[in-house]
Amino acid sequence: MGQCEVCGNDYHLAFEVIAAGVSHTFDSFECAIHALAPICAHCGCRVIGHGIEANYNYYCCAHCARQAGVTEAKDHV
Repeated sequence: MGQCEVCGNDYHLAFEVIAAGVSHTFDSFECAIHALAPICAHCGCRVIGHGIEANYNYYCCAHCARQAGVTEAKDHV
């Protein structure tokens, strides 16, 4: 059994994620996302898709990036 580092649940199906060389144990993808996903610099939501990285910040979408001043961000071409 592994203990989730976010919620503390001991779960027989816990899994390990290695990110940037550091091992993490979670009982659900929800906890893994909460702990590891970057946060949009504009709206504050968790970036669980590709998102946009610009000016050393992460954004969940082109709209948020544009709102933060990243003028070249586009949703589609």
